[in-house]
Amino acid sequence: MIYVSRKEHFNAAHKLYNDAWSKEKNAEVFGPCANENWHGHNFDLIVTVKGNPDPDTGFVIDLKN
Repeated sequence: MIYVSRKEHFNAAHKLYNDAWSKEKNAEVFGPCANENWHGHNFDLIVTVKGNPDPDTGFVIDLKN
């Protein structure tokens, strides 16, 4: 069994905010996600594919497609 892994890093941002509420109410309910300038996160995503190599190609997965 062969394992092929790829790691990607990406950033994402969001803002949870209800315009009908005060800033204080939004902060109370949503915490730091109610930041007027958005709230960001950094992510590392690791995807692993496992399998037996194809006897003709030696590939576990064709990464060019």
